[in-house]
Parts: sequence; structure tokens; C-alpha cells
Amino acid sequence: MIALDVPLPTHVPVLVNQIIEGLNPQPGERFIDCTVGLGGHASAILERILPDGKILGIDTDPQAIELANAKLAHYGEAITLVNDNFINIEDICKQHDFYPIDGILFDLGVCSLQLDTAQRGFSFHLEAPLDMRFDTNQGLTAADLVNTLGEQELARILREYGEERRSRKIAQRIVQNRPIHTTLKLSRVVKQVLGSKHARIHPATRTFMALRIAVNGELENLETALGQTINLLRPGGRLAVISYHSLEDRIVKQFMRRESSTEMPTLKLISRKVTRPTSLETKSNPRSRSAKLRIAERLS
Repeated sequence: MIALDVPLPTHVPVLVNQIIEGLNPQPGERFIDCTVGLGGHASAILERILPDGKILGIDTDPQAIELANAKLAHYGEAITLVNDNFINIEDICKQHDFYPIDGILFDLGVCSLQLDTAQRGFSFHLEAPLDMRFDTNQGLTAADLVNTLGEQELARILREYGEERRSRKIAQRIVQNRPIHTTLKLSRVVKQVLGSKHARIHPATRTFMALRIAVNGELENLETALGQTINLLRPGGRLAVISYHSLEDRIVKQFMRRESSTEMPTLKLISRKVTRPTSLETKSNPRSRSAKLRIAERLS
């Protein structure tokens, strides 16, 4: 449990002004925040839909739900928080009689809470068990993958999910150095292959991202959840997705273009161009630099 008499972790929501402009929340409307995190986007939307509007906030991370509940408690019945995976979004809405929806938001990837909490094992800068689970109640961890998968399967994960060009060599070195149970040991193993001189990003970035995606089934869950949003949005309702790497963005782009270009389209693209943070935002919040926002509107 989180002690509520201590300061809550700080979190700066990404592209919040662009989200508000794109979703255009109005008093009395209903929204779903599929990755509520610490409630940054949710609180910005709530300020515009009160007094009668409501938000359903979903997060697979139980710690995030606990912290969001503390941060958003003053909104009372306007906010409903659910600790679940957004792959179940349609069932969650049925359980809470929460539809049709005026807007749905996905803010993908790892949040500040997870990165900055060492024991969660997401960061290659902090010594911790090699975990990387969004849902801390699930069984599979990054350590399980690193220490049990064959070399070829490890290389496939690094290549497909991390777009790591030297995936085979890294997988080979991982197998040679087993067991690997901590973040810094894995980081050192990757550095042995890639080195660190003149690197634009940390050499372990792609390896850690690939393992995180695999552990949490992120790409498969996203594809399934996006398909369910069509049935939940009212005509004129909008779907907004913030992604942080090319694999996520490709899934979102292909989904929105497919649904907007069929004989009987279900979506209309608000803009064919992706929205990115301003230079001012990336300076004040460096973690926003890779964010891409796409928005589409539900047709009747």
C-alpha cells in the first residue's frame, strides 16, 4: 500500500494540450483513459467535462491505480478506476454500464512511476531485479525470458520488438552469461556487444524495450483493444493514441487507415500527419521526445 500522507510521485502528462484540443471534451460527456497512470490526462479531461461528465480509468498496474485513486479522489463519482488490462475494455465497459463513449485515450509505453521505481526493473540505470511487469500479479518476468529462452528465440524478440540490428550477438552473449537476474548485469552484457562510445541512446535501450514488450504482450494487446473501440464510441466520438516507438505507431496507423478506407468506413482521420511534442515540451519533459499522437473520429 502507498502511504497517502507522503507526497505523490510527480508526473507530467505528454501532449496534454494536443489531447484536449483533439478530443474536445465537453460538459457531461464520457471518456475512457485506457492507461490512466497517475491521472495526468484524466484530470485535464475531467476539468472540462464536469459537473456531469465521467471518466473510466483503466490501468494494468495496481500501484498506478492506487496512486491515481489518491490523486483523483476529490473528483468523487466522476471517476471510476479499474485495475485491469485494456485488452478487456469492452467487457469492462459492460460491467460498469459505461457506453456509448465520447472519447477514448491510450497513452502507451512505460510511465514515469514505473521507470523511476527501481524495484520494478524497467530502468537500465538502476540496480533492481529484472522484472518489467506492468501487472505485478502476473507470473512471467523479464528474468524468466532472459534465463530460459533459447538463443534463437531471444534473438527474435530483440530483433522484432526492439528492432535491434545485433540481436543474434546480444542473445548469444546473454546465454553465455546466464544466470542474469538484475538490470545492471543485463545492461553490462549488452554493452559488451555494442559498446557505449558515441551512442545517441543507451546501448541497452532496445534490448530492454524488447523484453518489456514481450513480457507484457503490449503489441498483441494493443491490436485487440483498438478493434474493440469501434463498438464503444458513439458517432462523432474520438479515439486518441500516443505511441512512443515505431512498432506501436505502425499498429495504430494501420488500424486507423484501414478503418477509414473500407467501403463502409467506421473512422475518419482527424489528420493524416502525426502530432509531435513542441520543442518547448521536449526541453521541459525529455521523456516526451519520441511521442506521436494520432486521432480519428467515429463515423455513424
